[in-house]
Amino acid sequence: MSVTAENLIRSKAGDQAGELSFFSYVWKCVVGAEVVYFVCLLGAFVLERTANGGQLHHTLFETLPGFVWLTPASVLLGAVYILISAAVFGTYMVWMHNSSIK
Repeated sequence: MSVTAENLIRSKAGDQAGELSFFSYVWKCVVGAEVVYFVCLLGAFVLERTANGGQLHHTLFETLPGFVWLTPASVLLGAVYILISAAVFGTYMVWMHNSSIK
């Protein structure tokens, strides 16, 4: 069975045993990744951290292209990067899982 838009839309629970639903799985990946992203941003304000630990936290976020620590535009840009990455990851996982059970 080839991967087409119709097959991706049709793959609801119950169509075939064990098949993952494309939209449901990708949506869950995106929401989960966005929650983790914002929790990590809030984690920068934990007071029980050394100065080097705080600097490392900021530096890790600044590896995202265009990210400047806690400017509204860069926080939004980071959220878009996470959204795209999670959607690609979810799509790949659904494709790998569904193609392997056939």
